[in-house]
Amino acid sequence: MSRLQADRLYKVFGRRPDEAVQKLENGTGRDELRGEGTTAAVIDASFTVEPGNIFVVMGLSGSGKSTLLRMLNGLLEPTSGRVLFDGQDLTALSDSELREVRSKKISMVFQHFALFPHRSVLENAGYGLEVQGVPRAEREKRAAEALEMTGLAGWETSWPDELSGGMQQRVGLARALATDADLLLMDESFSALDPLIRRDMQDQLLELQKRLKKTIVFITHDLNEAMRLGDSIAVMRDGEIVQLGTAEDILITPANDYVASFTKDVDRTRVLTAAAMMTDAHRPDAGDCGCETVTPDTTFADLCGVSARVPHPVAVKNAQGKLVGVVEQSRLVGFLGEYAEAPLVCDAAPKNKAVASA
Repeated sequence: MSRLQADRLYKVFGRRPDEAVQKLENGTGRDELRGEGTTAAVIDASFTVEPGNIFVVMGLSGSGKSTLLRMLNGLLEPTSGRVLFDGQDLTALSDSELREVRSKKISMVFQHFALFPHRSVLENAGYGLEVQGVPRAEREKRAAEALEMTGLAGWETSWPDELSGGMQQRVGLARALATDADLLLMDESFSALDPLIRRDMQDQLLELQKRLKKTIVFITHDLNEAMRLGDSIAVMRDGEIVQLGTAEDILITPANDYVASFTKDVDRTRVLTAAAMMTDAHRPDAGDCGCETVTPDTTFADLCGVSARVPHPVAVKNAQGKLVGVVEQSRLVGFLGEYAEAPLVCDAAPKNKAVASA
C-alpha cells in the first residue's frame, strides 16, 4: 500500500468554489474563472508516494505547489478530492483527529527555519515532542540524537542567532526527525540557503534517507534540486501537474515545451544512469567475456569511464549478475545532446564498399 495518495485534489479560493470545480471538470479554463473572481490554485492533482521515497513537487512561483503541500497535512482543506495517508482519508477526519495525526505522524520543515529565538537549539529540536506531551528527559534524549544525525552535536545549548543559516535549517530538520514521523513535508526547505550550503543540505538529506528511509514530499522551484533528490517528480504549472515521472523520464522525454525549457540547463551527467541509456538488445561481444560491467544505477560519468576501457558496448547486469542490457558508445554521446534513435546512413558507405570489393 502506498504511504500517501492524492486523489483528484482541487483547491479553489473565492466565490462559489464548488461550482468552480464543476466548471473546471467541464473544461472551463483557469483564466476564465479568474475573471469571475475565483482563483483555482490546484486543479485535479493526483499522485501516490511509496514508503521510503522522496517525492518532489517542482514548479515556479504561483504554480500551486505550496498550496498542494498544505492540503496533504490538512492545513488547507481541499475544495474537492481526497488525501489518503496509510489508507486513512485525512479529509474525513475531525479537527482533533487531524491534529493527532499531524502531531505524531507528519512533520514539516519550512523554508524560513521557524525557530524560537528564546529557546536553545536542543529545546527547538525537541519542540514537536513537547507538543506531543513526551516527558522532558525522553524528548531531550531524542532531540540530542536528532541533532547528532544532522551534524549539530555540541551545539545543544546554543541559541538560534548564534547559528548560520545552514545550521538553523539543520535544527529545523532535526526537529522533524526527532518526532520519528512517518511523513516529512519539506516546503522549499533549502531555497533560502547559499548555493554551497544548499548542496551540503541536499547531501545530508540523501545520506539521512539511506539510513532512515522516511517518506518525504519535497517542494522546490529548482529542477536541478528536484532531479538530485527525487525518486519521482511532479512538475506543476498554473495549478496542474503537467508531468509526473522519474528525473530520467522528465529529462529524456519532457511532456511539453514548458517542461523542456527547464531541462535545457540540467547537467545530464548528474542525472542519467545506465538504466536510462541501455538497450535490451543482446550483443554476443558484451557481457559474455571477462570485461568490466556496470549496474543499472551506474552514473553517466562512471559509465563513460567503463566505455573508454572496453572494446565493445558496455554490459549492464543486475544484482544477480544477469545481463539486462547494453550501452553503445554512440548512445552515450547522443545523450549529451539530441540523440537519434536510428543512426543516420552515411552516403559514402556504398562507394567505400565498392572500393573494398574491387
